[in-house]
Amino acid sequence: MTNTFFNEDIDRRGTSSLKWDKYKEQDILPMWVADMDFQSPPEVVAALYDRVSHGVFGYTTPPESLEQIVVERLNNLYDWPIEQEWLDWLPGLVCALNISVRTCAKEGEFAAVPCPVYYPFLTAPGLGNRQMMQIFWNKTNNGSWELDWDWLEQNINKDTKIFMLCNPQNPNGRVLTREELERLEQFCKKHQLVVCSDEVHCDLILDRDSCHIPYATISDYARDNSITLMSPSKTFNLAGLGCAYAVIPNPELRKRFRRTRKGIVPDPDNMIFGFAAAEAAYRNGEPWRQSLLEHLRSNHEYLMEQINNIPGLTMTPHQATYLAWIECKLPEIKNAQLFFEEHGVGLSAGAPFGDPNYVRLNFGCTRKQLEEAVRRMKTAVSKLT
Repeated sequence: MTNTFFNEDIDRRGTSSLKWDKYKEQDILPMWVADMDFQSPPEVVAALYDRVSHGVFGYTTPPESLEQIVVERLNNLYDWPIEQEWLDWLPGLVCALNISVRTCAKEGEFAAVPCPVYYPFLTAPGLGNRQMMQIFWNKTNNGSWELDWDWLEQNINKDTKIFMLCNPQNPNGRVLTREELERLEQFCKKHQLVVCSDEVHCDLILDRDSCHIPYATISDYARDNSITLMSPSKTFNLAGLGCAYAVIPNPELRKRFRRTRKGIVPDPDNMIFGFAAAEAAYRNGEPWRQSLLEHLRSNHEYLMEQINNIPGLTMTPHQATYLAWIECKLPEIKNAQLFFEEHGVGLSAGAPFGDPNYVRLNFGCTRKQLEEAVRRMKTAVSKLT
C-alpha cells in the first residue's frame, strides 16, 4: 500500500451511503459518522468476489478458520491467549452493549458509564429499563483526559452492577495505561462489577508510545468478570457487512449473555459476507492496516496544527481512532455542529456524546477532503470576528 491509495477520491454518492446521503445534493462535506472513505483491503474485496461467485447464500456458521485466526491475532498483537469457545459472534457492537447491560444488571439496577462517550453507551441502560451512573472524563492541566475516580468512589451504590468501558475511547481518543486499567480492576473487584469493554478501535493506535492492553488481561478477576467487544469493522472499513464478536471467558457469564440475546439479536447464521470479509482482513490485511495508520497519523498531525490555530477551537492529541474531539468556545454560536454545517462541514454534534461544547470530526478521509473541511471551518469562524 502507498499513500496514494488512501488519497484516491472515491465517489460514494448514489450508493445509499448513510454518511454521504445525509447531505444529498448539498455542498456539505460529510465528516461525521465513524465510516472511513477508503476502499477496504484488496484481499477483502477478492474474498467477497469469491464468495459471491459460489452463488449459494444459505445459513452459515462461524468458520473454524476465522475463529482460529482471531485466537492467533489476539495472542500475537495483545498477548492475550483466548480460547475459541469464548467467542460469541454478533452482527454489531451496539446490540452487544445493550445485551451486556441486560445480562449484568436487572431492571432498576445501574450501569456506570464514563462520559462523554459513544452515544449508544448512554442509551443502553434506559432502553433496558436500567439506570445509568455517569462518571466524567476530566481534562488535566497538560490537556490530557483522565477519569474522575474520586467522584465515582463517592457515588457508587450497591445497585451498580456493570462498568461500561470504551478503550480506546471514542470520542476523546484516550488509550488507557496499564496503571489505569489496574485501578479500574481494583475498583470493580471491590464493588463486584462486571466490565463491558468496547475495544473496537484497538487496532488504530496513532501514538507510537501507546499500546492497547485488553482489560481482560489485567487479572484473573478481570478475565472472569468481563465482556470484551471487538470487530474488524472500524479497522478495515467493513461496518456495512455486520460482523463483530464478544470474548467472554467466564462460562456462566457467557451462558447468561447468550440467553439474553436469544430471540432478540439474530444468531450468526446470516453473516456469510461478514465472515468472509473478516477472515480476509485478519489474514491478509496487515500491510493495508499499517499503511492506513501512517495516513491517519499524518492527517491527525495536520488537523492538530490547523484546528489549534483557529480562534475558539481546541483539539488535544488523540492516541487512537480517526475521530477528532474538538472543543468549541465560540460565544456567538449556540450550536457549533449546526454552525459548521451551514458553512459546508457536516460534523457530529457533541451533545449526544454527553458534551454540547464539542463536535466530532472524522479524519478517515483523503488529505484533500480534510484540507477543504479545515478551510471551510476557518472561513466560518473568521466571519464571526
